[in-house]
Amino acid sequence: MTNAELAILSLIAEKPRHGYEIEQTIEARGMREWTEVGFSSIYYLLKKLEKKGLVESELVPTQGRGKARRIYHVTENGRASLLASTQEALSQPQPTYPAILLGLANLPVLSREQAQQALESYRAGLEERLEGVAAKAGSQGPLPPHVEILFDYSLQMLVAEKKWVESAIQKIGEDL
Repeated sequence: MTNAELAILSLIAEKPRHGYEIEQTIEARGMREWTEVGFSSIYYLLKKLEKKGLVESELVPTQGRGKARRIYHVTENGRASLLASTQEALSQPQPTYPAILLGLANLPVLSREQAQQALESYRAGLEERLEGVAAKAGSQGPLPPHVEILFDYSLQMLVAEKKWVESAIQKIGEDL
């Protein structure tokens, strides 16, 4: 199961949802900081999960004049798959391929000033993301413990990366 499929399946397992509600939850929880679920891919992923028998859907009429919404429910197979995928995700570190590593591998093509300027820009972007995640976490009422832990992870990773970038900027100033 892909990370995007797992993210969508987990939201449906929390409670039955329609596609737009899934998007709202992704946005409210800042999930795009740590998973690759684009707005345009939500319905594609829902159909894929339904085809695999992990979710089922039903059309539910809306109150008022709106058109019916397709509500997705997790199946027993979906719960079993969610359990197995969650255990795997929590127990097995996965490699990541951040673009900054390619930039670091190619530092020699830049002047000291260019490298420092690029990393200063990177640090500014991290600071912006850090502020955004902190604001998103703080703007919500009491969070379920697992959501609070997710925000904490994202914030701690951003803080650690910012500290690393500051150290790299200093080293470039000294060594190159």
